[in-house]
Amino acid sequence: MRLTAEQLAQYERDGFVVLPDLFTPDEVASMKGELARIQAIDTDHLVRERSGGVAKTIYRVHEADGPTASPIFHAAARSPRLLPPARQLLGDEALYVYHTKCNLKTAIDGSVWQWHQDYGTWRNDGVPEADPMSTALLMLDEPTEANGCLYFIPGSHKVGLVEPEFDDRTTSYKLWVVPKQRLVEIMEKSPEPVPIVGRPGTVVFFHPLILHASGHNLSRFDRWQVYFVYNRVSNRPIDVPSPRPDYVRSTNWAPLRIGSDDLLATMGEASHA
Repeated sequence: MRLTAEQLAQYERDGFVVLPDLFTPDEVASMKGELARIQAIDTDHLVRERSGGVAKTIYRVHEADGPTASPIFHAAARSPRLLPPARQLLGDEALYVYHTKCNLKTAIDGSVWQWHQDYGTWRNDGVPEADPMSTALLMLDEPTEANGCLYFIPGSHKVGLVEPEFDDRTTSYKLWVVPKQRLVEIMEKSPEPVPIVGRPGTVVFFHPLILHASGHNLSRFDRWQVYFVYNRVSNRPIDVPSPRPDYVRSTNWAPLRIGSDDLLATMGEASHA
């Protein structure tokens, strides 16, 4: 798959582009089954909510090894539906997966994600620049405003990096967030935040400097999403004191090769391995 000139221009202007129905219902169902299996594993690759202990975030599902490894996510990260568009957006053939993150915003229990820029954290990981990175969000449930969908401030990636502050109190997930006063100033000069909604299987590529957040899941429906973060190999992190673990800040910098687009076949192969 290749992005059109119009889609590339939209990404440049708004900081994101939506690609509806990129994955099939059967593929989505298989991915959800994998996450249901993985969230029962006791591992530090998984973060749980403070209330109820339900899974909130699962990392590193894209590799072939490790406690959270999954064949279908390994294949998806390298598939012709994700890797070529990522190469277009980043202007480089040599990409690797910086990390994968699966956010499981469960019914009623799913908590907020404060306003932030992803690169605010990744800079602290030693990543030299923001522009050589992009995230592919894959919807596994239908996100709605009631179940805590993501919101973007269109064009806010052009503001540049906003110096973040560390929030370790609001939720179970510690996060570098945009200070409130600076956030209000940006909002006053920007288009209104837009809800990012769509059918399961939809993919949204977005810039690491776009301001985004999501609310509490007030509904009886889960809202699960997977994030594949692509980075140029040439932009891999430099050494920093006390780096975060490999499942968050990958050290597998081997350039990705385009693989098979038959994702369901990988599950069958795994069951016979």
